[in-house]
Amino acid sequence: MNAARRFSARFLPGLAALTIAFLLAAMLPGAPAQAQSTSFRQALAQAVAGNPEIAAFYAARDYRPIWTSKRDRKRRNAFLAALRQAPAHGLPRGIYDAAAVSADFANMRGDRRAAQVEARTTRRFVAYAHDIQSGIVLPARVDPNMTLPPPRRSTRQLLEAFAKSSPAGFLRALPPQDSGYGALLREKVRLQKIAANGGWGPKVGVRALKPGQSGAAVARLRARLGRMGYRAGSGATYDRALEQAVARFQADHSLIPDGVAGPATMAAVDTPASTRLMQVVLGLERMRWLNKQLGRRHIIVNEAAFKVNVFDRGRSVYESRVVVGQPGRWRTPEFQDRMTHMVVNPSWYVPASIAGREYLPLLKQNPNALARQEMEMTDASGRVVNPATVDFSRYDKDSFPFSLRQKPSAGNALGKVKFLFPNKHAIYLHDTPAKSLFNRDLRAFSHGCVRVQKPAELAYLLLSWQTSDPKGLFDRTVASGEETRINLKEPVPIYLVYRTAYVAPDGKVKFAADTYRVDGKLWKAMQAQGVSLGS
Repeated sequence: MNAARRFSARFLPGLAALTIAFLLAAMLPGAPAQAQSTSFRQALAQAVAGNPEIAAFYAARDYRPIWTSKRDRKRRNAFLAALRQAPAHGLPRGIYDAAAVSADFANMRGDRRAAQVEARTTRRFVAYAHDIQSGIVLPARVDPNMTLPPPRRSTRQLLEAFAKSSPAGFLRALPPQDSGYGALLREKVRLQKIAANGGWGPKVGVRALKPGQSGAAVARLRARLGRMGYRAGSGATYDRALEQAVARFQADHSLIPDGVAGPATMAAVDTPASTRLMQVVLGLERMRWLNKQLGRRHIIVNEAAFKVNVFDRGRSVYESRVVVGQPGRWRTPEFQDRMTHMVVNPSWYVPASIAGREYLPLLKQNPNALARQEMEMTDASGRVVNPATVDFSRYDKDSFPFSLRQKPSAGNALGKVKFLFPNKHAIYLHDTPAKSLFNRDLRAFSHGCVRVQKPAELAYLLLSWQTSDPKGLFDRTVASGEETRINLKEPVPIYLVYRTAYVAPDGKVKFAADTYRVDGKLWKAMQAQGVSLGS
């Protein structure tokens, strides 16, 4: 759907009947004199009748304008200034045509024409305000795993607040005020210039390189990194200077900064500037989806970057690598909730889907396979069943009738602690005995839950907000070996997001691979709304 069709679909579903209340008010004897003529008010009522919220807004103010009277000049100028900046935010060009709006304002002769301009400008303003404040597209319509609800005010509330506010100040406050949003705006300008000038030159075009190697590919790697701003001297040998430049590049692209240009690093190096620009435009949109107060203390898991951060009063006080769900069936969804408690020395209740798909084949080969993992099997009545007494060949992944529980232990799949925020997805954060996975560049290996590299430190931080000895409390509880629930006195908001272009706590723009292949779908949806990289 192009921009014009989208605008019409949102605000012109068809004109309703003229408001009876307006007609009665106009005919009442002794009605107060209005700055606008009756013909203007009648024309405006007709022009806005197709949108109930806009109609209710104007009816409540007796159809007085907010754009077209002489006293509205400041509001008109402020809106035009905002529209001229709309493309910088990655918003659709077609709807926010400042020249068309300016022409409307210059041609308001006659009550009917003025009323039409008034209604059309209000519809444009509502579209602009919603889009720049809470996003152009609804996440769940792009992908069912993207369930974050954008913080959208009702149209009437928006208009009432705008009518009472300083126009310029109100418009400035609409986009996210987070400093990271401004950093992405600046990065967008930088990348537009680079892309317009041909990008970063020839791709390296090899799968991997390592320190000590020599040749043309090494020279191309050094040259391409140099054009990206990672200066590393000269020559065709992978020396210490190039190794350090590669490590800096890796740190900025959510990779392990080991200085070795492996496959993930080479894929990131050869990513064109136009793709990075697209990621930044998507990053702006994703920040608009969370344009609200996130909480004095809150947790953000960036699934694309495989990282979790805890923020306290706007400052990152904890960061850890994480492992997230595998692409496809086990993808970790995007959503928000509140962390309410942790369980120390947790049991792992194996989901039925995993029990049938992964454990049943093991039991068919060896009925004693559960013993090595300290698991117990129970029937539908909760009675413990000895696997040696069961003929597992009778079952398949969909008919497996038993429940599996892994007892608290050093080898428990959840490790020493899990952090819970009860949700419909059955997702939580937890420890893991599989520590080696944290040394991978791309860490999407779980069945959906988020494995944390530094779980004890996270537990210490959460407990420090409610006890004077957080480390002692946690360590003693772990040492007891008993499964123990510890409630958080103040639940902590948690947001699981997917951002392939994001701003790190140090204010630097960073990138991540599109492991879940979401960027393409989101970009297609934004293009359908009229967004382009040239905006």
